[in-house]
Amino acid sequence: MPEQILVKLGGSVITDKRGDCTVDRKALDSIATVLGASNFAGAVVHGAGSCGHPEANRYGIARGVEPSTRIGIPVTHESVVSLNREVVASLRREGLAAVGIHPLSTCTTEDGRIASFEEEPLRLLLGLGCVPVLHGDVVMDRVRGACIVSGDQLVAHLAPRLGFARVGLVTDVPGVIGPDGEVVPRLSRANAGDLVIGASGTTDVTGGMGGKVAELLGLADAGVRSHVLAADRITDFLAGRPCGGTEVVPEGA
Repeated sequence: MPEQILVKLGGSVITDKRGDCTVDRKALDSIATVLGASNFAGAVVHGAGSCGHPEANRYGIARGVEPSTRIGIPVTHESVVSLNREVVASLRREGLAAVGIHPLSTCTTEDGRIASFEEEPLRLLLGLGCVPVLHGDVVMDRVRGACIVSGDQLVAHLAPRLGFARVGLVTDVPGVIGPDGEVVPRLSRANAGDLVIGASGTTDVTGGMGGKVAELLGLADAGVRSHVLAADRITDFLAGRPCGGTEVVPEGA
């Protein structure tokens, strides 16, 4: 079986986060072409970008859902599913057997953290050479009623459980930026405290880069390395070549 890779596409890479569910088809198709040309084996997770964040923000879903705001569940889910269909279609055009997997139907959280996830279908799909395509989504929560599970939290949860050989997070920046304005090439809990990470300038209910770093440090605690890289370096990452960006590693590695 070929090496299994988990790739997360940032919502800001494949959508214009300043618009209302505006897909950047040129960027999306370019990435799909690269994945197809590499005979990609593994799974894709994508962020919501402008498809879902505005709706989730409007209904306050990150804080929880009550009967008065329950309409936010289907409204937000439908928005992110529309983007997922675009991603799946783009990958299919490049010859990949991509299939959309929706966390609302497979995942439950407890106070915002994943408590259960039905992983068996993903494992079987991967075994057949299919490419599961997951996404940030609204999910049911045992404490809050419902909440948002980010693509980054999905990556941190699934990567160690499904045994991906490598994990890459494709962003609209060259990596994690340090206080000196330069990319931090290697990040662990030992030097994470030196970072000052600003908030996203667009609507992001999942924590932006700060949330991403927190999830990846948790992934590193589980012994799994990951790489934050710019979209134009994905070819190098897939080929196992140096790709710039930031490698997030276990402490002491």
